[in-house]
Amino acid sequence: MRKTKLTASDALVTLIVQGMQEKKATGITVMDLRKLKSAVTDYFVICSANSDTQVDAIKDSVYEEVKKAIGQNPWQQEGQQNREWVLIDYVDVVVHIFRKDRRKFYALEDLWGDAELTEIPD
Repeated sequence: MRKTKLTASDALVTLIVQGMQEKKATGITVMDLRKLKSAVTDYFVICSANSDTQVDAIKDSVYEEVKKAIGQNPWQQEGQQNREWVLIDYVDVVVHIFRKDRRKFYALEDLWGDAELTEIPD
């Protein structure tokens, strides 16, 4: 049996998912974009929150989990002011934290339909 080697992106995804789970994020989905020609990153990690407050809590938990484990800060971040959709860009992995109603509206999973999806149980 051949073992697959975990990449830095895979390790980052694991930390991000842990941060999301710490604050009870729902609908966590990992989208593997590595086989898509037009992809600008390796992974999207998407989750839903029930409120603005939970969006903030999940964002903070993801930051803390990644910073504590590997000392990495995001390259860029967007959406903190309106707290409907927060994007955290770690270059190889992009995190999307949506309020539930906004996630349905933007439907990233449909836009990137050719990506390999892994749904993380709530």
